[in-house]
Amino acid sequence: MYKFFKRAFDFTSSLLLFIVVSPIFLIFAILVRCKLGSPIFFKQVRTGRGGKQFSIVKFRTMTNETDENGKLLPNEKRLTKLGRFLRSSSLDELPELLNIIKGDMSVIGPRPLPPVYDEYYTEYEKDRFLVRGGLIPPEVLHDNVQPTWEEQFTYEVEYARNLSFVMDMRILIAVFKGLFSRYKKDYGEYSRRPLSEERKKNIEKEEVAEKK
Repeated sequence: MYKFFKRAFDFTSSLLLFIVVSPIFLIFAILVRCKLGSPIFFKQVRTGRGGKQFSIVKFRTMTNETDENGKLLPNEKRLTKLGRFLRSSSLDELPELLNIIKGDMSVIGPRPLPPVYDEYYTEYEKDRFLVRGGLIPPEVLHDNVQPTWEEQFTYEVEYARNLSFVMDMRILIAVFKGLFSRYKKDYGEYSRRPLSEERKKNIEKEEVAEKK
């Protein structure tokens, strides 16, 4: 029953919010076009509920600068001041309201991640796909906006398995309380090793240990 209410809330709230912030949306779209060039939006395939894939939409935060060989420069060199601001304030995620309206995502839910990570989840972690991915991740309830992969998946599975109106309200309240601290922690600068890379390293270590 709550899942039906949740979808109705997602659609209604995201549509109303998109209408309200449309002037801000337009301003940032113009700024991104002027400062970073075209395209305005960053699109990437992500895995959602039930393992279904969709294209997530965000504002671009990096330029397309390349080296002398035509290879893209490292992310930290392509991230602009505007990009840092958009990330640290989470304003780069405004276009995800369109994903929510469409039904690809929810207002609250696990972080939608690239399909390249799908083969690295444990059976326990796959329960994160019981619900739609969200704009607001469950980790905010734990005042942890920079979790390890293991911490993130634990929060997300706990959320997916215990989905309720009360939990969603607690997360929304935590978001409003934590907006300021999120910026202070410089979330826009935060980066961690990709899940695929991290777990490949762990597998290699385990294989070496077994050989010994």
